[in-house]
Amino acid sequence: MQSEAHAFQGGLSPRISRMSAWAFAIGTSVGWGSLIVTANTYLAQAGPMGSCLGLILGGLVMLVISRAYAYLMSCYPDAGGPYVWCREAFGYDHGFLASWFMTLTYAAMLWANGTALPLFARYFLGDIFRFGRMYTLFGYEVYAGEAMLSAAFLLGTAWFCARFAKGPVKAMTGMALFFSAGIIVCFVASFFRPGVSAAPIFLPDRGSVGQVLKIAIISPWAYIGFESVCHGAEELTFHHEKMFRVLVTAVVSTMVLYILVTLLSVSAYPPEYSSWLAYIQDLDNLEGIKGLPAFYAAERYMGSFGTGILMLSLLCLVLTSLIGNVTVLSRLFFALGRDGILPSSFAKTGRHGTPDRATMLIAGISVLIPLLGRTAIGWIVDVTTLGATLIYGLVCAAARKIAAFRGDKKEAAFGTAGTVIMVAFACYLLIPNLFAEGDMAPESYFLFVAWSVLGFLFFRTILKRDRQRRFGKTIVVWIALLSLILFISLVWMNQSILEVTHQALTALEHHFEGDGLDVGDAAFISGQMDAIRWVSARSIFVVVLLFGLSLGVLINNYRLKSNEADVSERELFLVRERAGRDALTGVKNKLAYTEREHEMDRMIQEKQAAPFSLAVLDVNGLKHVNDTLGHQEGDRLIQEACRIICRRFAHSPVFRTGGDEFVVLIQGSDYENRKELVSAFRAQSEAHITTGEPVVSIGCTDYRPDEDRQLGDLFIRADKEMYENKMQLKKQGAITRT
Repeated sequence: MQSEAHAFQGGLSPRISRMSAWAFAIGTSVGWGSLIVTANTYLAQAGPMGSCLGLILGGLVMLVISRAYAYLMSCYPDAGGPYVWCREAFGYDHGFLASWFMTLTYAAMLWANGTALPLFARYFLGDIFRFGRMYTLFGYEVYAGEAMLSAAFLLGTAWFCARFAKGPVKAMTGMALFFSAGIIVCFVASFFRPGVSAAPIFLPDRGSVGQVLKIAIISPWAYIGFESVCHGAEELTFHHEKMFRVLVTAVVSTMVLYILVTLLSVSAYPPEYSSWLAYIQDLDNLEGIKGLPAFYAAERYMGSFGTGILMLSLLCLVLTSLIGNVTVLSRLFFALGRDGILPSSFAKTGRHGTPDRATMLIAGISVLIPLLGRTAIGWIVDVTTLGATLIYGLVCAAARKIAAFRGDKKEAAFGTAGTVIMVAFACYLLIPNLFAEGDMAPESYFLFVAWSVLGFLFFRTILKRDRQRRFGKTIVVWIALLSLILFISLVWMNQSILEVTHQALTALEHHFEGDGLDVGDAAFISGQMDAIRWVSARSIFVVVLLFGLSLGVLINNYRLKSNEADVSERELFLVRERAGRDALTGVKNKLAYTEREHEMDRMIQEKQAAPFSLAVLDVNGLKHVNDTLGHQEGDRLIQEACRIICRRFAHSPVFRTGGDEFVVLIQGSDYENRKELVSAFRAQSEAHITTGEPVVSIGCTDYRPDEDRQLGDLFIRADKEMYENKMQLKKQGAITRT
């Protein structure tokens, strides 16, 4: 499966070992939320057992996804990861779509960890950065000191990644090992000091299976970033076929760390609470270490030493996430610059061997984000679950298609399984009130729609600059995105209505409290809420069904028009094909060879040419046959010689470049066996001297990347070797032109 784009072999130097790849994967996926937010959120929704089982189930799903990533990475080891794979599998339109939502997903994780630093300072350093109060945005007070702290770390991380090639790799490895060891040490300390009950292991008011599935379905948020190293495929120092083991190790490590933090968080709670559940439910009213269950447990079992270990681990988690996401985005922008989606300057590396311009672009955008406040950042982070689900689904679909094309049935099966799972996850997330109560704020749905609309606008600028006509060929993907926008807009509208209705009913309930609201009234209000929820979900389902049917008709009409266009394209192809064919032999002619020569010259100059050989051949005795037997017999000699050449080099293009001259561009399996093929061909020609069959001289030479500047360099060597072979055949009795 080939695209118009060719893999770039230069630009990024190898620097990532297997250990470093693991560190990037785990360091990017496990961030601030693992110790502060995730465990508490999971516990509040599924309890310790439900959280652990859900994380394990989600981890198994991620292993299926990682299989697709590892396979595609071995097929296309280029910077940009999913962008390149979707481009190769489906075309440039799908590639752009994948890159657009990857940008949102990784940027959101970068901003979430960057703006978490002020919260880190509040918990452990007090209010030293809470100065210069500027305004309140969405209920969050924005301080100049905290905004400058976040901006300084974001800029510093970008500078560090742009200035040093191996520094970020070493930093990621060291910090990943440290926070992993820190979490394990604190958990072990709590494990050997039992005494606090972990009951209830599930939330008492909900079904246990539902709790496990809920955690499993939102688990992509916990694992986002495990695939980060795939964006730096050109920078690996080990063979790409070992990547699956690295990803498996990273996913399992991430899963184990989340589980340890979850169990650590329920291993201790203040004496005034009857259970961990009562403690977790009251966290919003607590401050300091007491408001952080994992830190409270570490302090209880290990004192200030335990708190210090987790505090440093948390800082490492934040920093590794910053470095990891900056690295991912810079490599993505680097790949987009190569293909002209972004200015080509972003595809250049600086004197330190890093895509510094792409990195500083990220810094320039990110430095303004802290001014939005933590509430708005929370809405953006919620979108990452949708973004990750979409990206993982596209990657699995690409793996399925490419594997099917290559005949890799096992990999195609994994790709199909991953695609189906991600579609199921998307349905759960996008139809929240049909399966369960939605957890995302209405604003998060709105932001997803807004980002999609911006994608349409940006794509318009790409089409205007697309001189090579690579984009806009797959209308289906844009119809699908338009459908997604419409659908999520309806979900956003539905969630907004539910939220407003809930607020109104809550106000009514408070209003009637003074008059003695009884149980019957409360049940009535609850019933009304259920009725509103059901009507809203049913309305969405009907709208989606009708729109889906309309979309099916539209796609069918588009296919009819496409078939008409395909007829014209096939006719044009046949005309060009006939122009490039030799009328006598049916192989490619001099015109086709000239076109191929120009293409190969460009690939050689850009260091994109795969290994190949060039063979120059000449039919001996053609002039003698023409003079003695006539040109008709001469034509038969050429045809028979051509059949011999084509049979011997069955997997390589053959060109007739003159009356009795042929050229073969030896590639693929023929290239692997070129020595045996050439040797057998020469032996066959020697045998034909006595049988009267066609005798063909041959010269063959390999492409030398360090010496050859154009295909003509190979032709000169091969032609010289062919003439030497002709002289040898003449000495053995073969008839030549001389």
